[in-house]
Amino acid sequence: MTQVDPPRRPRALLHPGLVSASATLLIAGFVTDVFYWRTLLFQWNNMSQWLLAAGLILALLAALAFALDLALDRVGRVSWPRFAGLALAALLGLLNAFVHSRDAYTAVVPEGIALSALVTLLLVAVGLTGGWSLASRGAASRQTLERRP
Repeated sequence: MTQVDPPRRPRALLHPGLVSASATLLIAGFVTDVFYWRTLLFQWNNMSQWLLAAGLILALLAALAFALDLALDRVGRVSWPRFAGLALAALLGLLNAFVHSRDAYTAVVPEGIALSALVTLLLVAVGLTGGWSLASRGAASRQTLERRP
């Protein structure tokens, strides 16, 4: 009697969920910057600072998860243009966090809102070019296909 191994499912990537959550928070920071610019209610500036901080923390966790995905050979090829776009958005987000640490109006207008808009445009462009995964699932899929008779 021949034993047939059931096909293995490719292991899920860890980083895409963290990347999308980080991007959502950084884009929401732009929205709260616009609200502050239009209303001058200081609480919107506080909300922008919190959203930026949380988005950057999740971006760091996404980078660590991506490194773990690479180390565990869960990914095939890395999409370097998407990687560069997300890395640039994270670095600009960090610069934006420093700009938002200023006092009141100068924390948002004009540099803060411009940086938030640039980060938002980068993140939307990356999202539209193929989702939030930085790599294909090629390695796991190849392993599954190689096991099939």
